[in-house]
Amino acid sequence: MQLDQVKAAVTGGVSGLGFAVAKYLVAHGAKVALLDINDEKGAAAVAELGANASYQRTDVTSEDGVAAALKQAAAQMAGLNVAMNCAGILGAGRVLGKEGPMPLKNFQTTVMVNLIGSFNVAKAAAEIMQANAPGADGERGVIVNTASIAAYEGQIGQAAYSASKGGVVGMTLPMAREFARIGVRVMTVAPGVFHTPMVDGMPQAVYDSLCAQVPYPSRLGTPEEFAATVAFILENRYLNGSVIRVDGAIRLAPK
Repeated sequence: MQLDQVKAAVTGGVSGLGFAVAKYLVAHGAKVALLDINDEKGAAAVAELGANASYQRTDVTSEDGVAAALKQAAAQMAGLNVAMNCAGILGAGRVLGKEGPMPLKNFQTTVMVNLIGSFNVAKAAAEIMQANAPGADGERGVIVNTASIAAYEGQIGQAAYSASKGGVVGMTLPMAREFARIGVRVMTVAPGVFHTPMVDGMPQAVYDSLCAQVPYPSRLGTPEEFAATVAFILENRYLNGSVIRVDGAIRLAPK
């Protein structure tokens, strides 16, 4: 798929990795719909991206809300052929902390946003994409999920987060196999430690220590590198059903 033909819905699209993907795609001629829950940042993002971007307030945990938002996005862009799942929360906390066991609602919320939210978007997007005219190799669309290296080496305090991202990894292949009949590819990116707004307030010593844990290059990943990986997936039709780690060869320690 050529980037100037992309009509993408990007969840979590008004900041961080999601906004980086949207910005990259628009810069290469694509149209994007930003699906998020921050109206103020949504307006600012659209103002920066220009006429090829729109914003829809969307809670990814709402089945009906996601379906409606994607239909609206498809109407505004005159089509939908890419769904990019970037919406997510950290959900940090020990299973058995000093104040007792983790409340079940904490675990449920993390899984609901990161895993079920991604599933909600994928199934609703696939329903729309199956009606697209087939392109080269019969391709009708691409779904890209965001997991994490914590899906493989979850640290202490990441049980909920790792479980949610491990679920995203686990559904990638079966979903790709199922959607092969409609010409929709499914891929997942598992980023390592990236420089996003979440690390801006981090003490310098902690930041430097984090960078030192990355074998090479010994720094945090940039949102632009994540976006470039997504673009590579969109352009290469032979990428399907797999997970790409983008992590500088880091393997997370227990804590």
